[in-house]
Amino acid sequence: MKYAAALLLSLLPLLAQALEPGDRLAPWTLLDQYDQPYSLSADTRILLVAQDMEGAKLVKAALEGQPKGYLESRGAVFVADIQRMPALVSKLFAIPAMRDYSYRVMLDREGRVASRYAAADGKVQWLTLDNGVLVKRQAFSDAPALKAALEHL
Repeated sequence: MKYAAALLLSLLPLLAQALEPGDRLAPWTLLDQYDQPYSLSADTRILLVAQDMEGAKLVKAALEGQPKGYLESRGAVFVADIQRMPALVSKLFAIPAMRDYSYRVMLDREGRVASRYAAADGKVQWLTLDNGVLVKRQAFSDAPALKAALEHL
C-alpha cells in the first residue's frame, strides 16, 4: 500500500498542465525591488522569468549598459523567483543591490508566479504574449542571445 501511495504521489506533477501557446496567463501581482506593485496586464508583450540566480545573472548581463526603462519601452517584464534565497540575505543584500539596476525586477518571494512558467535552472524563460495569451515560449542560456532578442523587439 505504501508503494502505491508513493507511486501516485510521484505521478501528480505529470497531471499539471504546462502552459501551451494559445493559453491565457492567469493574472498576478508582484512587488518589485522598490516595493511597488506590478500586475500582469494585456500590455505586457514579453515576460522574462528566471527561477534561480544564474538565470537572473543572464538578464543582468543582457541588460548591461541599457538605459532606465529599456525593458518597459519594449513591453517586457522580468520576474525573478527568489524563494530559495534566505530572507536575511535578500533583505540585507540582494534587494538593496537590485535597486541600482536600470530595470524593474518583479520579485516572486514565494515562488507562486515563476513556477507557473517552468523556467529551467540556469536559463531565462521568454514568453511572447498577445493580450495576455501565450504566443510563443523559448529559453535562453546565454546573455548575448538574450540581448540580441531584446534588441529586435
